[in-house]
Amino acid sequence: MIVFDLGCEHHHRFEGWFSSSEDFEQQLGRKAIACPLCGNANVTRVPHASYVNTGRGEQAARADAVTAQNQHYANLEKDALTKVIEYVIEHTEDVGAAFPEEARKIHYREAPERKIRGTASREDVEALKDEGIEVVALAIPAHRLGNTH
Repeated sequence: MIVFDLGCEHHHRFEGWFSSSEDFEQQLGRKAIACPLCGNANVTRVPHASYVNTGRGEQAARADAVTAQNQHYANLEKDALTKVIEYVIEHTEDVGAAFPEEARKIHYREAPERKIRGTASREDVEALKDEGIEVVALAIPAHRLGNTH
C-alpha cells in the first residue's frame, strides 16, 4: 500500500491509499477519486512532510511521550501543565512505590492525613478507586523525579 496526501480545488486535504502509483494514476484519470468533504473530483497530490531522522535519543522520545500524555490527560497548555506539576511536587510527599499502601493507610486512618504522590500500577489504581480512595494519575517528567524542592 502507498499513501498519498491529496487535495481538491476547494483546498480540502485528505489521504488516499492505493496499491501502487499506477493505481493512483488510473483512478485519477477515471475521476474515481473524490474529496470526502465536498465530493469534488478535481483532485491532485499535495506536498507532505517527509520523515526526517533527527538522531534524537530514546530519552528525548520518552520525554515527548510524557509531555503528550500530560497534554492529553490535562488538556492544558504546556505552561499551565508545568505549573500544575510544580505545585504537586512542592505540596506532596513522595512515597514512591509504597503509594497504594500509604493511600490505604491514610484512607483508613492508620496513618496521619497528608498529601502524597508515588507510583502505582493500573490495577492498583483501579483497586484504590474501588475502595473509594480518590486517586489522580499525573505523569511527572523523568527529569523532575527525585526533586523534592
